[in-house]
Amino acid sequence: MATFPLTVKMVMIDLDGTLIDSVPDLAAAANRMLADLKRPVWDMAHYRAWIGNGVPRFVKRALTGEMQAEPEDKLYEQALALFRWHYAAAVSDLSRPYPGVVEALERLKAQGFSLVCITNKAEAFTLPLLRNLDLHKYFQLVLSGDSLPKQKPDPLPLRHACEHFGIDSTHGVLVGDSSNDVHAARAAGMPVICVTYGYNHGHDIRQSLPDAVVNSLTDVPPYLRLYA
Repeated sequence: MATFPLTVKMVMIDLDGTLIDSVPDLAAAANRMLADLKRPVWDMAHYRAWIGNGVPRFVKRALTGEMQAEPEDKLYEQALALFRWHYAAAVSDLSRPYPGVVEALERLKAQGFSLVCITNKAEAFTLPLLRNLDLHKYFQLVLSGDSLPKQKPDPLPLRHACEHFGIDSTHGVLVGDSSNDVHAARAAGMPVICVTYGYNHGHDIRQSLPDAVVNSLTDVPPYLRLYA
């Protein structure tokens, strides 16, 4: 486990479930997709449990009601196109930053940390969402799910960000909400701090053994010291 305060230059922060509660818009788009297909819709609790592995898997879960089931190919392709259309049309209608997020970003930026937004969400949705909620301005780098050949839990995006800023992985920290984030950080040799309120498929994030667990993003800065 890491020793605090961490001496870091770069703070990577996950998007869905860490910065923004995006479930309302994702659920609305998925239910519009299902209605178009004349299929039964789901409640918010199901969608909260299904988030975290990118849009393709999210759509498959909405179609099948199961975490890893595979729908029929033709149905899936039709559903995916419908979902993308609906979600792009209303990516930020209901989504909002969690309490304390803006305050924490302001503090981290003022303290001189390089900020990165890292997500498995496609860039076509990530950038409009960040811009519409006025969060894009805080980040020097945004890595979406399709920015690189691999996404979390693979360590590639974390290593790419370290190379971008010319730092060792021990001088970065990942802040997230799920086991995906913990696995990615461990594989990259990077410390990881997790929030309690995000999307982790209904499991307590403490079970994944991150280096620290916080109730708000405003609790993160005291764990960090700027690497000069």
